[in-house]
Amino acid sequence: MRRPFLSPLWLAATLPLYMGFRLLPALTARPTGLCAGAALLIGACFLIPQSVRRGSRFAWPGLIALGFFSTLFVMTLLRDLFLLGARLLMEAGAYAALVRPTAQYALASTALITVIGFLVSRRPRVVEVDIPIAHLPGPLDGFSIAQISDVHVGPTIRRRFVERLVRRVNDLEADLIAVTGDLVDGSVRQLAAHTAPLADLCARHGAYFVTGNHEYYSGESAWTREIRRLGLTVLKNEHVTLLHDGAVLVLAGVNDLGAHHFDPRQRSDPAAALCGAPANAGARILLAHQPGSAPAAALAGFDVQISGHTHGGQFWPWNHFVRFFQPFTGGLHRLKNLWVYVSRGTGYWGPPNRFGVPSEITRIRLVAAPS
Repeated sequence: MRRPFLSPLWLAATLPLYMGFRLLPALTARPTGLCAGAALLIGACFLIPQSVRRGSRFAWPGLIALGFFSTLFVMTLLRDLFLLGARLLMEAGAYAALVRPTAQYALASTALITVIGFLVSRRPRVVEVDIPIAHLPGPLDGFSIAQISDVHVGPTIRRRFVERLVRRVNDLEADLIAVTGDLVDGSVRQLAAHTAPLADLCARHGAYFVTGNHEYYSGESAWTREIRRLGLTVLKNEHVTLLHDGAVLVLAGVNDLGAHHFDPRQRSDPAAALCGAPANAGARILLAHQPGSAPAAALAGFDVQISGHTHGGQFWPWNHFVRFFQPFTGGLHRLKNLWVYVSRGTGYWGPPNRFGVPSEITRIRLVAAPS
């Protein structure tokens, strides 16, 4: 029997009650203030679960509240640990003098982090990355790839965000564009109007897409058809051969690492993606949503893997924990003969918060490795 009130989201929604119990008495002793604060916290408990429902009118306030209370929980926990130490080490009067200002600091710092994180989340920065490739042919020296990943078009990322994103990607004038999964959070029927500007992506060798786990949550087959209709090439355990000023480059793409859980026929397979590729390729590049594809990509013989998925932890302090679940969390890494670049994401999932982990549009350049 299903117990919806025991779901992780509902359990998370009860955290404001803990924060209220710990902070409200320290912030105010007035009955009106306590009642107002309690009402706000109880409202948040019901608002947060409603925010993730498809088409919910509460998406913006609910998701902002989710991020706010996520940070406030950490601040409250840190405050409690600090006060525990103070109680053990200080006299009663000195300890009592800390109770109110520490509660004020927890609330004020949370508000500041939420505002800054929101502003950062709405404008991805451009990150420049050079990847050295041994024996890279001269015509491919400087070959550029504009990568966007984890846009998460959905409740709070809509058409205007996508239009601005397309303009900024096109302004990079890259040789090709790579969209490395988790483009959407919702069905084609709900979001087609908001992803439509992707049809304007323009690069010399075109725009390419690989599926992420959220495409499978949102109806992968329908989205694959829609993305192809928009003019992007969807690579599903396959490759294309590009001729760039006389030099050969192989660009491959794999299905999401967990695709087989939704369809056994779509198991991610870097070796199959490279099958039949020309032996004289100057570089072999793999688009794979999850950095966990890297060991198989290294065995298959790729030079570069371009991924996303991790969001770099998305916002403080969760960026310090994602490394326990992912082999690479962001930036450029080396695995045997394979370079792995992991985008921290162009959009965000859930709370519109990017405090400490800016979102990015990435321009990757292949450069000749020193002899």
